[in-house]
Amino acid sequence: MERIDPDGLAPPSGFAHAVAVDRGRIVFLAGQTALDAGGRVVGDGVVEQFERALGNLLTALRAAGGEPEHLVSLTVYAVDLGDYRARARELGAVWRKLAGRRYPAMAAVGVSRLWDPEALVEVQGVAAVPS
Repeated sequence: MERIDPDGLAPPSGFAHAVAVDRGRIVFLAGQTALDAGGRVVGDGVVEQFERALGNLLTALRAAGGEPEHLVSLTVYAVDLGDYRARARELGAVWRKLAGRRYPAMAAVGVSRLWDPEALVEVQGVAAVPS
C-alpha cells in the first residue's frame, strides 16, 4: 500500500490524497453510525458519535482480518458539516487513538439526515487486507 501526496496539491492534514494498492483482499465496509450492541444510537455530540461509529467500522474490519492501517478509503457523512469541521482537532485525536497516524484517502460529505434520526455522523470505508 502506498500513500501518495503529490507536489502541487495542498499538504494533507488528516487524510492522504491517494492510496495505491497492488495486492490484497479488498474489503468493503458498510456505513457505521454510533449504534450500540442493542441497536441504539449513543453519544450526544458529533465527537462521541464519531468515536463509536469509527470503533464499529474498525470492529467490522478486524472481523474481516484487517487492521486500521489497511483502510484505503473512508467517507464521513455528517448531518452538520460545519460542526464536524469545527471539531477537527478533537476528531483527529479520536482517529489517532483508534486508528493511529496513517490516514486513508478521505472525504467528508454533508447530508440532511442519516438512517437513524438521532445519528449525527456515519463512516463508510474500503480496506485492502493482506491475503
